[in-house]
Amino acid sequence: MLRILQAGFATLMMAFLILPIVAILPLAFTDSVFLNYPIESYSLRWIQELGQSAQWSASIVNSLIIGSGATVLSVVLGTLAALALRGSAIPFPDVVRTIFLLPMVVPAVVLGVGLQISLARMGLSSTYLGVIVAHTVLCVPFVIVSVSTALQGIDRTTERAAASLGAPPATVFRRVTLPLAMPGVVTGAVFAFATSLDEVVLTLFVAGPNQRTLARQMFSSIRENISPAVAAAALLLILGTLLLAGLAAFLRRRPAGAPA
Repeated sequence: MLRILQAGFATLMMAFLILPIVAILPLAFTDSVFLNYPIESYSLRWIQELGQSAQWSASIVNSLIIGSGATVLSVVLGTLAALALRGSAIPFPDVVRTIFLLPMVVPAVVLGVGLQISLARMGLSSTYLGVIVAHTVLCVPFVIVSVSTALQGIDRTTERAAASLGAPPATVFRRVTLPLAMPGVVTGAVFAFATSLDEVVLTLFVAGPNQRTLARQMFSSIRENISPAVAAAALLLILGTLLLAGLAAFLRRRPAGAPA
């Protein structure tokens, strides 16, 4: 009886989480100019609109540019931070780790206002580099968590054995530590890219008209004119996120140190 109740509760929870997503997907294939049910006829009109509209196309390209830049920057910074927190050179590592993870819990509006002021003082407001830096602030904690988890699974005696054979620290890192931690690094990169792709609040604060991302374009379209193109863009985002989540799950199941 208890198992039946548990299965029923799990089913209800999954339906509660997934139904809002499932409800929007069919509207991407409507032929109507309105977001309404029932759908009278189906077509690829609004998916084609994403490729033919200059605004939607530019927003997709901007999302890929900004997402790629933020992913590379956050992976480098997050991996270095995780390596530093792993050692004993930093005093109060738990406190430092909590500070690194603050962007995950601080309200996005507060973070957006702070970044807007900081980037304006540095002359980076309304620039691609400024948006990449803002997204990196939000992405770095995900990389730190992922890489730290991977580093915890590495047997330190392996690194000590390499060092005892004469390998300098840089070689130990490049030939032993990094390959073993690579699944965590790649998983962090996947989460960083997905986070940047979906970010809209920070983009509203720090981006200019030329840095309009896909998420920001969807937000603007909803405010000005609710169009099924928003549902088509949502379909694109959901499929991209599912692909990245599947890749991350695959990498997590791979044994540490397995070749990519």
